[in-house]
Amino acid sequence: MKIRHILLATTCTAALALGGCASNPTDAQVGTGVGAVVGGVAGNAIFGGPVGTIGGAAAGALVGHEIGEDRDQRRGYRR
Repeated sequence: MKIRHILLATTCTAALALGGCASNPTDAQVGTGVGAVVGGVAGNAIFGGPVGTIGGAAAGALVGHEIGEDRDQRRGYRR
C-alpha cells in the first residue's frame, strides 16, 4: 500500500513538472521560484525550524516576483 502511494505521488509530481514546461516562463515566474528557494534556505539558516523556512520562502517569493516583474517591464514583455 505504501509503494502505491509513493508511485502515485511521484507520477503526479512528474506530470505537473512536465506541464510547467509547456511555455517559456517570464522573469516574474522565474524570480518567484528562485526567490522562494533562496528565501526558504535563508529563513531556515537564520531562524531554524519550519516557521523560519516557510516565512523565508514567502518573503523570498515576494521579493523575487517583484524583481522579475520589474525586469519584464523594462524589457517590454507582452502577454
